[in-house]
Amino acid sequence: IHIGGDECPKTQWEKCPKCQARIKALGIKGDKKHSAEMYLQSFVINHAEKFLNSKGRQIIGWDEILEGGLAPNATVHSWRGVEGGIEAAKQGHDCIMSPTTFMYFDYYQTKEVDREPFAIGGYNPIENVYAYDPLAKIPAENHDYIIGVQANLWTEYVTSFRHVEYMELPRMAALAEVQWCRQGTKDYADFLQRLLTMFDMYDVKGYNYATHVLD
Repeated sequence: IHIGGDECPKTQWEKCPKCQARIKALGIKGDKKHSAEMYLQSFVINHAEKFLNSKGRQIIGWDEILEGGLAPNATVHSWRGVEGGIEAAKQGHDCIMSPTTFMYFDYYQTKEVDREPFAIGGYNPIENVYAYDPLAKIPAENHDYIIGVQANLWTEYVTSFRHVEYMELPRMAALAEVQWCRQGTKDYADFLQRLLTMFDMYDVKGYNYATHVLD
């Protein structure tokens, strides 16, 4: 069960009397690595994990759950770059890699943004997605802890399902090869040739897809 754990500003916790009372009651102290509020979040995440483990379930959380100490059985979902995944794997925890630089499909696919549907920003063309190596910088002995990759399409600026298709296709095809191909076997030029066949399939299905690779 994915419990989130991300984007939780601690500035409010610093001012909240209930949070500060709980920090005091637990005897939590900040140090050079983490603030007391980060350790409080770790306490909350561990509490959630113990409850879900007691029901036979495991937790997944975004890489913020590393802050203050990782819950014993948690899977880490690394989105703020690859560092969270590297650290989780080193600690012997499963990890899903979703770094913004490669795996965020709410970013623009081209720099010609005036011709594109409005997006949140960023730039993530298909060749960038294809180039991603989820095992890069992961020590060989920890490779088994990288259990997969995930692309994210947040829809604050997505107005329809046709828009969803446009943001995902054909980048989803590149994502599939990142996930399924052994490193060292990918060939972007070959992928582009095979992508033409994919476009024929998209047309048969009536999908709305981006065609920047044809420019």
